[in-house]
Amino acid sequence: MRKIYGIGETVFDIIFKNGQPQAAKAGGAMLNSTISLGRIGLPVFFISEYASDNVGKIIDSFLSENGVGTNYVDHFTHGKTKLALAFLNERNDANYTFYQDYPEKRLNIDFPMIRKDDIILCGSIYAITSEIRKKFMMLTTTAKENGAIVIYDPNFRPTHSSDLEILKPMIIENMQTATLIRGSDEDFKNIFGANTPDEAFNVVRKYCNCLVYTANAEGVYVRTNSYAGRFAVKAIKPVSTIGAGDNFNAGMMAAIYRNQITIDQLDKMGEEVWSKVISMGVDFATNVCLSYDNYISLELAKELKSK
Repeated sequence: MRKIYGIGETVFDIIFKNGQPQAAKAGGAMLNSTISLGRIGLPVFFISEYASDNVGKIIDSFLSENGVGTNYVDHFTHGKTKLALAFLNERNDANYTFYQDYPEKRLNIDFPMIRKDDIILCGSIYAITSEIRKKFMMLTTTAKENGAIVIYDPNFRPTHSSDLEILKPMIIENMQTATLIRGSDEDFKNIFGANTPDEAFNVVRKYCNCLVYTANAEGVYVRTNSYAGRFAVKAIKPVSTIGAGDNFNAGMMAAIYRNQITIDQLDKMGEEVWSKVISMGVDFATNVCLSYDNYISLELAKELKSK
């Protein structure tokens, strides 16, 4: 049976609006994605690290309750679980402040054996963090060599722009290990100065031949060597956009898994199959934007499980 993995950092999000806390919950880009996949009953595992403190225990229980395997989590004892304070502006976009205390030895676990057509999601700043970089690259390189579908989301925040010269070679290296790259218009503008999906693909195709480019209300663009298309998104008034991209990724992965799409098919698909993949991504992202949760609602999960 195929398995799904997400590797990324774990944080505990405390969300503020107008200076007042609105919600507190487990977060981190890949955690958000894995929770949504676990909620619809897919075989998903989270590869990460957080402390065995009170906050870590809350996160651990939450993952397990939502069907996410924690077999590959480093529950470290020296340090504290990372906190993220998210301050929402008038458009409900978030600005973050982080508090962290990691041990000297990071990600101290044995990795799973990832096999052909398994699906692994990676990205964000965790994928270019020097302290875990060697172990991260060992995992993703092995996954690619074994024929897994490696999905990379750079999720590059403007706060890291001053370090772009140092980080860009690692981002490119991640793209070279990826089967599919999913990034926002802002990602490609901030990293490569690309302003359109075609400009982005002209850069990305040097490293990976499958791009999903999300551009907020403008829609979602797919570019491969055999297909180019645009898909519409739903017009909504978001409550919070914190988990939107993470859950778009989760929706794509769910569609790839449920439609039995293999690595050999991915860059050869036409509009009919891509429509299934992108539509589920849009559905997941839309659902998350309508609440302060970072993952799809239990109601949507129940509906999808029934199908």
